Amino acid sequence: MRVLVTGGAGFIGSHIVRDLLAAGDEPVVLDTRPRPAGTPVGVEWLRADVRDGEAAERALAGVHAVCHQAAMVGLGKDFADAPAYVGSNDLGTAVLLAAMERTGVGGLVLAGSMVVYGEGSYHCPGHGEVRPGPRAPADLDAGRFEPRCPACGAELTPHLVTEDAPADPRNVYAVTKIAQEYLASSWARATGGRAISLRYHNVYGDGMPRDTPYAGVASFFRSALEHGEPPRVFEDGAQRRDFVHVDDVAAANTAALSALSAHPPGTLRAYNTGSGEPHTVGEMALELAKAAGGPEPQVTGEYRLGDVRHITADSRRLREELGWRPRVGFSEGMARFAREPLATGG
Repeated sequence: MRVLVTGGAGFIGSHIVRDLLAAGDEPVVLDTRPRPAGTPVGVEWLRADVRDGEAAERALAGVHAVCHQAAMVGLGKDFADAPAYVGSNDLGTAVLLAAMERTGVGGLVLAGSMVVYGEGSYHCPGHGEVRPGPRAPADLDAGRFEPRCPACGAELTPHLVTEDAPADPRNVYAVTKIAQEYLASSWARATGGRAISLRYHNVYGDGMPRDTPYAGVASFFRSALEHGEPPRVFEDGAQRRDFVHVDDVAAANTAALSALSAHPPGTLRAYNTGSGEPHTVGEMALELAKAAGGPEPQVTGEYRLGDVRHITADSRRLREELGWRPRVGFSEGMARFAREPLATGG
């Protein structure tokens, strides 16, 4: 199968390209970055921006499906980043989908994100399943990090989130990720195409970008440890996340590409892509520090207003429908990540 991988030089995209080659497929990369030294001969490379419609059409020649990874990621610095996020993620996706319609390419696997859910799923003793609103700055300033029941103010128990949970994006990046899904769904309906969105949870692993404000928390902690500094853990460190290794995420993409032909035409289906084993940010920082032999994490009490408290995945749909299983456990993954090379920049 000939597959276009947008963002194929990036963190996740490069792993997908590797897996496609190993499976005997023919990856084509569309990326703004030059072809790295050591890229296998079998990889066709087009250096261009996905927002360039003519370049996208050239990259789509003879392609059976697209794995769309090109995006601006992370929470960012402030709202001034909004035009860059919308331009990269939403305009880029719209240009790509229009080029797919013109060239007759009818299969798409989209790099989605768990950020579309906002806060995760919670249970109130008196009101059952609830979805708390955004946390108030006054509460965060006072160190009250846990969301409360919006009806009675009771303490809540976080649960795993399913794909049927309503979208509730809490920052610009999250808004662009749900907009990408809406665009892909609209394209599928209009063209009879088949689309799958893999809603990534907290992806980490070799090749993760470093030294950028748009990297993930695991990268920040790794960089600190390399400098002999303690990882700085925001809030109280009890935020629950689902850390999933990039090898497993790449495998989810190849599984989704293989399943596209059986997917109903004219629809988009979303799949949570996580390990299914929640851990706190503090636990992750401590595990990574131990593996790296560095100083213990420092809990700072700081916060970022666009962050959510708890968001962890129920990935049963991906396991049951596509036969995917995560293979890299938390401790093994952190031990590897403590020594694996990172990438410079985005």
